[in-house]
Amino acid sequence: MSAKFARNVLVAALATASLTVSLAAGLPGSATAATPSLSHARITEHFDLDGGQMPENIVLEPDGSIDLSFSAARQIAQVTRAGKVRVLATLPAPADGGADTPALGFPLVTGLVRDAHGTLYFLYATGTADLTGVWRLRPGGTPERIAALPADGLPNGLALDSGLLYITDSVHGVIRRVPAGGGTATVWADGTELAPAGFLGANGLKVHNGAVWVSNLDRGTVIRYPVRRNGTAGPARIRAEHLAGIDDFAFVGRGDRILAALDQTDEVALIEPDGTHTIVLSPRDGLQNPTAVAVRGNTVHVTSAAYLTKKDPNLLTARIHEGH
Repeated sequence: MSAKFARNVLVAALATASLTVSLAAGLPGSATAATPSLSHARITEHFDLDGGQMPENIVLEPDGSIDLSFSAARQIAQVTRAGKVRVLATLPAPADGGADTPALGFPLVTGLVRDAHGTLYFLYATGTADLTGVWRLRPGGTPERIAALPADGLPNGLALDSGLLYITDSVHGVIRRVPAGGGTATVWADGTELAPAGFLGANGLKVHNGAVWVSNLDRGTVIRYPVRRNGTAGPARIRAEHLAGIDDFAFVGRGDRILAALDQTDEVALIEPDGTHTIVLSPRDGLQNPTAVAVRGNTVHVTSAAYLTKKDPNLLTARIHEGH
């Protein structure tokens, strides 16, 4: 399947969720005015849309380079400090071209994390049992699948904590868990809070302050699950809502303040610990369907995949003001 065709399929699929997102955007509590907590926003990299270079997720390397998952290109790539894009791995295409990939109809690489030794873990959704799952790329190595995931699901968000990988399934509306060394993935949490409401449910994922945090794209929410002493999931609690089209997110500092990508409104929201939020980046800053956020010190990096705008997938950086 060509990258151009895949992009068109994704645009059509996302459009089916636009009504839900539009309604959610008008609910009370949604931010309507920007609070200037970020500054010096600028596009640092532009990517090849026709080549499928739609950045879906992001990892910051210790040396200042940035790793990305290029969803439609089926690639893991690295942007060097000099701005050069280097492909680290290309995933094998499914025999049927990925036409049976749930919700989207094309194969795509999604969640991406890095361990302390430089090994990258990422998710691949193809609609086929032989390829869908958790993959690993060791430094200088080749990609290998370490855990199978259901072919009729859509693995999306990924987090690594204490040797365990946590995975969202946006179609089945669950969180799964598997050892980082590989093995059988098991359901860690499920329920209405994670379920889709027309298109995609559980999406972005982080482990933070003793809990697993998840966004739900259709429902516009952020949910927190405490991790009990025995490793099981505690009761779900909605920590923020009215976040239309929320994708992945990142925490700012050690507290519970969040910067979240709002995919379909071309915005980034700053979510306070009490659940209120303000818009801190917008289309005026160059966002094109932002998908993920990464924070290091006072610098924010935002990936834009241009799934709906169909122009200029990019990487944006901004500076966090003192006190934010």
